[in-house]
Amino acid sequence: MADLKARIAKRCAKEFEDGDFINLGIGLPTQVADYLPEDVMVTCHSENGFAGIDEMAAEHNLDVDIINSGGQYVTALDRVKYFDTAESFGLVRGGHVKATVLGAMQVGENGDLANWIVPGKKVAGMGGAMDLCAGCPEVIIVMLHTQKGNHKILENCTLPLTAEKCVTRIITEMAVMDVTPEGIVVRELHPDYTKEEVQEATGCKLIWAEDLKPYDEN
Repeated sequence: MADLKARIAKRCAKEFEDGDFINLGIGLPTQVADYLPEDVMVTCHSENGFAGIDEMAAEHNLDVDIINSGGQYVTALDRVKYFDTAESFGLVRGGHVKATVLGAMQVGENGDLANWIVPGKKVAGMGGAMDLCAGCPEVIIVMLHTQKGNHKILENCTLPLTAEKCVTRIITEMAVMDVTPEGIVVRELHPDYTKEEVQEATGCKLIWAEDLKPYDEN
């Protein structure tokens, strides 16, 4: 499973261009920073108050004062900027963050997102996800395609929503998909899977792009 998550993070890192200012949510999204190309200057935002997240920290470079919004120790770029939470969310709500990368428990074929609570289980809360979904032009979901065999991409979410019709792209270990007015369009297919296997693992009808490409994980 760790290799599959690394595959997803590595593929997501290819989404960004020089100069992009992006947000990385907690969990799998934080791994994206580990795979950003060295020749592309992308600045990663963390809603707890800084811009300039670099890779996850290891024992030799751990600074106890530098953590991401999920409480994990991370490293920072030389151009890092620290600020308070109000300014952090001002950047998000003002539309200054190009994209947010989030995990999900469920995604609806219309772009609805459920990623913060399973009824009956205690959680810390929604955090900044609702602001990120409303303020960022692009909402990219990175997640394993299924959860213990259960569909996570559905006609309609059954869990409480984080936001409606916000998701623009979904990246799983199987495929890269876009949410469109016509439905979910598969743009890239990983060679480990067939179209039939991906459709079986999905709870709504998929649309296959005419120019379907191999999943780019190199």
